[in-house]
Amino acid sequence: MREPISPYHRLAVTLRCLASGNTFEDLKFLTAITPQTIGKIVIETCEAINQVLKNCIKLPNNSDEWKAEAYDSSKMWNFPHCIGAIDGKHVNIVKPPGSVVNANYQFLMVHVGANGRASDAGLLNDLEMLEKLKKNELCIPDPEPLPGLSSNMPYVFVGDDAFPLMENLMKPYSHTTMKREEIIFNYRLSRARRIVENTFGILASRFRILLKTINLSPEKVTTIVLTCCYLHNFLRERKVYRNNRMTDGLEFSEPSSDENNLDNLTPTTIRNASNLAKEVRDKFCEYFNTVGTVPWQNKICKQ
Repeated sequence: MREPISPYHRLAVTLRCLASGNTFEDLKFLTAITPQTIGKIVIETCEAINQVLKNCIKLPNNSDEWKAEAYDSSKMWNFPHCIGAIDGKHVNIVKPPGSVVNANYQFLMVHVGANGRASDAGLLNDLEMLEKLKKNELCIPDPEPLPGLSSNMPYVFVGDDAFPLMENLMKPYSHTTMKREEIIFNYRLSRARRIVENTFGILASRFRILLKTINLSPEKVTTIVLTCCYLHNFLRERKVYRNNRMTDGLEFSEPSSDENNLDNLTPTTIRNASNLAKEVRDKFCEYFNTVGTVPWQNKICKQ
């Protein structure tokens, strides 16, 4: 009779599967375990990991924690009052949209398992987070002055063109007939927002199963994607990853193109932004072109 597979061996098989992206059939030759048993081991171990590491992904619980995120964003990416970057990516078979990351490439929230045909904005509308954001139930700090200003400004998330413009969610200006000041704003926002792109790139380069077509049920793939995200934050907290970050607004270290090819979600044009949201964006734009200017931002307009 064959000896039972030890917990350590189960973990090793699971981590090899996630990191390499090898199929269960491939792993059979490396582990001398049948593909059916490997499939059972991987899912059971992922479920156990998710339970143990469930606190590795969580939104801030109070105003001070949100301010700590904003401090990091301002210090590292020169976007004051930014409390997170939001985006979504496709994983073949099942898509992991609605992810929010902080300035240190860690997930604050992950929503996995939505329909892959949906847009970022459509997925955001289905999130409990959006409802809480609209109802002011996320404990986001009250508006405060930006550095060097006396008027109050809200704390905001940053996203790309697919997302709706809201008082607490900034997106770029339309790329048609932009003024120089608006180009500067888009550049500053993009610099802060690209942390979420890099986070997905780091995630996929470490857990290459996300780059493959996963031949499992949506429920099982959801479990696997969550495990990769939990492990990502766990490893970031322990500084296992190298520190990928921009250095001067133009250059940064990121995974190579073959490691950063999670597909973007389909953009959706949102035209009914409130006047208040537009006013907030205009004030950020003015700030970035006056009191909050930084020398390197002018490079974008000289290219």
